[in-house]
Formats: sequence, structure tokens, C-alpha cells
Amino acid sequence: MTVVLEEQEQRWLSGADGKAMQLAMRLVQAAAEVSGAERFVPIEMAHINSCHYSGSMSLDFAEFLLAEGATLAVPTHTNASLISCTSPDVRPQAASPVEVDGARRVMEIYEELGCSSMWTCAPYLQPEGRPTFGQQIVGSESNAVGFFNSVLGARTNKYGDLLDVSAAMVGRVPEVGLHTDEGRRATHVFDVSGLSAGVIADPNLPHLLGALLGREVQGRVGVIDGLESASEDALKAIAAGAAAAGGVDMFHVVGITPEASSLDAATHGIEPTHRTPVTDEDLDRVAELLTSADGDEPLRAVCLGTPHFSVAEFEATVSRLDGRRVHPSITMLITTSRAVATELDLRGLAAALTDAGVRIVLDTCTYYTPRPSGVDGLTMTNSAKWAYYAQGILDVPVAFASLEQCVDSAVAGRWIR
Repeated sequence: MTVVLEEQEQRWLSGADGKAMQLAMRLVQAAAEVSGAERFVPIEMAHINSCHYSGSMSLDFAEFLLAEGATLAVPTHTNASLISCTSPDVRPQAASPVEVDGARRVMEIYEELGCSSMWTCAPYLQPEGRPTFGQQIVGSESNAVGFFNSVLGARTNKYGDLLDVSAAMVGRVPEVGLHTDEGRRATHVFDVSGLSAGVIADPNLPHLLGALLGREVQGRVGVIDGLESASEDALKAIAAGAAAAGGVDMFHVVGITPEASSLDAATHGIEPTHRTPVTDEDLDRVAELLTSADGDEPLRAVCLGTPHFSVAEFEATVSRLDGRRVHPSITMLITTSRAVATELDLRGLAAALTDAGVRIVLDTCTYYTPRPSGVDGLTMTNSAKWAYYAQGILDVPVAFASLEQCVDSAVAGRWIR
């Protein structure tokens, strides 16, 4: 199916506004043709991953955009980078010169193109990166796409590298999938009403529930029924786990997320195709999958902040530390955004964490390669997403645990189960 193009879209395709805009329009048009879209829908903001260095192609593409005068049609925010500008020793230039130099240059280019310098996988933790209900946007990072759609009610499909910034340049996307009402209908019900009180109270529940959701739902839209309450940090954890384990771009939680005032609202009144009663044992099995360590290895690191930590999560960490210090043999890294870091400084939390031996790392994440300094053996995390990815990407033994267990183990210098 071919979309009928407006005059400006035809102008871009003709190359009249430069090669960069021509290529961007070609990519967006191709996406429309592949997806069978009948029309485009205008977008109001974008959060892009093209700014993440993933090899020479990502750098060459960025250089092309800059040289050919690319312009952005909407406010465009940057996902986490490969490197940290404030903690360069996390991925030292001397150890990985090609990757570090490439990442630094890509960051410079996207800032020159006019992107805001968020460098975070959790843009929704600050006002300018938090779209409103019903807004049509472009999202690229997996947890952010899930959070935008599910928690905020904004509308985006998951846009891959090159296509995400192209859409931001032309200011439109194909009107398909989660940009439409019908694409947001839940078809798979997860009933958690049978979970025990202990599991409901477990701080790991959102992470485990997200990973289970991802494994079961895959690319469909699921709805969780029977969960009485969930904070935004809990919903963030569900979004991250579901996206990592199964590519879930949207879910509903009955009575909590904005498009699920009832189960009937989430399913649009249509009988769901799948129903899954979630049991304690289901979540136990997921927890086992997220832990690859056998317990004999010495603890080397604790990595938190995937997705980037919120202020509330930092407050919980400081509270758990309660004046204690991280053991000298342990590398404890918490990743977050520049905006959250500024708030930590204002509240005195950054100093408290630094004094305790915790390293706050900005702009990046710790499950990427090259492997971060100090993450060279058994590593604990409270993130299902980090645990899911790091086992394969970093090739280190991983122990999935609660925030409290992670902090206590970091202080003790050993894995406390």
C-alpha cells in the first residue's frame, strides 16, 4: 500500500531540501510501505537511540546528517550513550580507543544537530522528556517505549536506529500499531490475584512480573489484572523486564495505567485470546533464570540503575546503607541521568553516596560492552533487564536480588542470599 504524499513530503523525497532530509523521508516512507500504513501521523517529540555508538555505521550516518544540513522537526532527546562524560574511567579510552572516540564524536554530533543532552534511558523522569496522554511521539529505547505507552498513555511504536532520528527530522511516522486505538488493545490477560501475600510484598515482584510478561506475551499487548497498587518505579521495572525478555512495547495494569480503568477497557470489550493465571512458582522460575551464578564465586560488583535510577530509588539506597560503607573489594555502580544527578546534589544525596563508596555514573549503562571497569566477576543487580542482558553481553556470573540484598552484600563484600 502506498501512502499519498503531501507537497512537503514530495519535496523532501526530491532532494530539494538536501540529501539528509531526502534519506530521512525515504526511510519513513519505506517504513510506511512495509507496515501497510495508509497515512502518516504527525509527532510531537522523539527519544532516539541513533545517538548511541554501535560501530562505524552509526558514526558515518551521524557525520552524513551533520554534513548535509539535517534539521529536527520536533524536540528530540538522547538515549544513554556508550560512555560517561563525567566518569571516563568506567570505559577507559586507552582500553577501547575506537569505541570511546567514536561514542564521543557521535555525542558531539547529535548535540550539534539540536538534540537535548539527556543521555538517559529514562527520559520520562524529567518534564521535557515526559509526553502527555494521547501524544503521538517517537520512542526507541525499549523500557522508555513501554513506559511512554503503558504508564503515560503516549503513543509510539519501537523505532530502530536511523529510523528514529529520520522520523524526528520529518516530524511524522506511519499511522500503524500502537499509534492507533486498535493496536493498543490487550489480547493477553495475566491474572495475579492468586499470588501469595509474601510475593505481593516482595520488592522484586515488578521486575519478575515484567520478565514473565515478556516471556509469555512477546510482541502482543498484555494486561495485568489483580495488582492493587504500583508506583511509577514499579511500573518502570515492569516495562524494562517485559521489553528485555520479550520485546513488549505496551502493557496495561487494571485500575492503575491510564487506558485500563477496567479489564473491559483494556481489552476494548473483546474476549482476550490468552489468559494466564500467575503463580508464585512461575515467578520463582523467572528468578532462577535471572541468576546464573552458583554462589561459589567471590562477589566483585553491584550494578544498579537499569533503567536509570530515580530520586526515590536513590533515597531508598541511602536509607538502606544507613551510614555504612561499601566494602573496599566491591565496585558499586549506579547509573542515572544528568537531571536526576542534579537533584541528588541539591538534596545532599550524592555526597552521602560518594562518601559510602558508591559511584554514581551518568550518561551510560553498565551492561554495554566494552565491559565497565571493575565488573569482571560475580555481579549483583536488582534489575531484571540488567540480569537478562548481562549474562550474555558481559559474560559474567549474575545474581539477581532485591535492592536491600544488593546493598547489604556490597557492604559485606560477599553475596548475602
